[in-house]
Amino acid sequence: MGDEPYGIDPARIAGIARQVKGAAERGVDVAIVVGAGNIFRGLQGMAIGMDRATADYMGMIATMLNALAIQDALEKVGLATRVQSAIAMQEVAEPYIRRRAIRHLEKGRVVIFAAGTGNPFFTTDTAAALRATEMNCDAILKATQVDGVYDADPKRDPGAKRFERLSYLDVLSKDLRVMDASAISLARESAIPILVFFVHAPGALVRVLRGEGTFTIITGEAAAS
Repeated sequence: MGDEPYGIDPARIAGIARQVKGAAERGVDVAIVVGAGNIFRGLQGMAIGMDRATADYMGMIATMLNALAIQDALEKVGLATRVQSAIAMQEVAEPYIRRRAIRHLEKGRVVIFAAGTGNPFFTTDTAAALRATEMNCDAILKATQVDGVYDADPKRDPGAKRFERLSYLDVLSKDLRVMDASAISLARESAIPILVFFVHAPGALVRVLRGEGTFTIITGEAAAS
């Protein structure tokens, strides 16, 4: 949503599309799991008295708005895309089918996964870890509003410490909440590294793929002392 209080900022979406194009031009297969925090969060709905499952389904449906916006932006920069939804929305997206998604990636298409896991009580983080496992991905790149994982919110605490490297167990034991526990546990079981970076810096995605720039990497290895 950029600097807007709600909704979709076309300039931010276009910036993300340019970053994805930069990655694709370097031969990287890209699959995107999109959330909907800019529109509706299930926990937010629950906080105002909604049934949790109903609120989560509303959040999953809201992800389709972002998925279609990203698809449009990617196609405007010349990338072939497919949107797959974990909830049937046949007029606007394919159903999620693992083998079909893998085939799209093999053909050089960017696949956008919408509607989370299709189940309430699971976050977009868990959906990302699940799809990464199913797609045999080499890494999960978590695009955020900060340049890595901190021990406190750096926007509120100027003394917050940024970590260069963490283990999955570090994240869980320190309750760092960069991703929920289910997502971290699934990534750990699948031995998929997680790289957390600031998405809106120009060229950030390509730099992270090169192992350059500022980011935090989460793996099975213990953090350096």
